[in-house]
Amino acid sequence: MSLVPLLASDQFSSVDQPTLAQGVNAYGQVLNTWAAIGNSPGLLATYLPFLRQVNGPGALEERVKELVAVRVAVLNHCRYTASHRCTSALAKGVGVDELTAVAGGELEGFTERERLALQLAEEITVAVPTVPVEGGLTGVSASVRDDVQRVFDAAQVVELVMSISIWNALSRFHRVMALDLDMPEPPTLVEIHL
Repeated sequence: MSLVPLLASDQFSSVDQPTLAQGVNAYGQVLNTWAAIGNSPGLLATYLPFLRQVNGPGALEERVKELVAVRVAVLNHCRYTASHRCTSALAKGVGVDELTAVAGGELEGFTERERLALQLAEEITVAVPTVPVEGGLTGVSASVRDDVQRVFDAAQVVELVMSISIWNALSRFHRVMALDLDMPEPPTLVEIHL
């Protein structure tokens, strides 16, 4: 059961209604995450356009964004986020075998850029919360930081770190909210890692 009431579309504030209508037009339904966010009037109107900007086309390849989002969802053990991110990745051409590898942390077969992005996602998700400042200012290993700076340009680094960060925030939000799935279940071999 969700931590907060899930709003029906007519219960959203007037400021959120235009954004909600765009979302429903794109997905055909009110997603449970939006129904939870709707409890804070005005938040959906800011959240959804920001998420589209971060996750949509930009300097960084969408495939890389999809892969890191799935990895972050799995590392945070969030079934709801994994469901959404796997559905999106599959729709954009990522294979089930690739999602399975990402979920298991197996990086063989991915490009250097994809491997580095996945390594950075893991370090940001797992290491950063545990490394005090005196143990490393950024919490990310110097070797991964150096390699990321070598392989990605500044705009791509910003999009990569923002994407990883937003999916960490959202997977934690979704998990704590205890949202029921509103998209297909993650592939079985992804789900076993959740």
